[in-house]
Amino acid sequence: MKHILVIDDDVQIGDLLEEVLTKEGYQVTRAYSGTEAVLLLSGSRKCPDLVLLDLMLPGLQGEEVLPKLSGIPVIVLSAKVDPEDKVHLLLGGAADYLTKPFDIRELLARITVQFRNAAGQSRSRVLEHEEITMDTESHLVQVLGQPVKLTRTEYAILKLLMQNPSRVASRSLLLDRICEDTPDCVESSLKVHVSHLRRKLREVTGKDYIEAVWGIGFKMRET
Repeated sequence: MKHILVIDDDVQIGDLLEEVLTKEGYQVTRAYSGTEAVLLLSGSRKCPDLVLLDLMLPGLQGEEVLPKLSGIPVIVLSAKVDPEDKVHLLLGGAADYLTKPFDIRELLARITVQFRNAAGQSRSRVLEHEEITMDTESHLVQVLGQPVKLTRTEYAILKLLMQNPSRVASRSLLLDRICEDTPDCVESSLKVHVSHLRRKLREVTGKDYIEAVWGIGFKMRET
């Protein structure tokens, strides 16, 4: 049974979501503030499979909670309609954004899409981007069939970028996702690790596969 965490201080909306999602066969947990959500996640042995996140919360705001949900698909539910807010949140790690008031059928469809995408990613052990292939089981990275030796940190960065090649990975997202497994990667060294990774990939074909997005982070270059 898929587990969905609803973070919303609006009791009426939360009750509606819990009722509908339960009828759809999901396990539902509620948090009524950003602070409660963070405490709940820190004390849980198993993370939820998906989070529905309101932005206007008591305690920690939704924007402050989002970076702490790395690795979990997050659908933001908010009354904010400014496109800049949406862009900022999507680039900051949100998987989707739905404006309140929303149609419950549309929300259920978007939840289904997120779970479908997650299932597809888990089935695919080989990531590909242009001439680059990455076997996530053997950790073998090749460019045009030629093995490229990467450090643990460089591999973690490349894997995250290749999993979402069209999306910009912010510096904070990269650090949050990889710092647990690669403690040598901190904010001051991230740029150096990315630079070494770009050079190693470029040595095979002469092409630069990673681009910096000024002021935000990095993404796979589209040709």
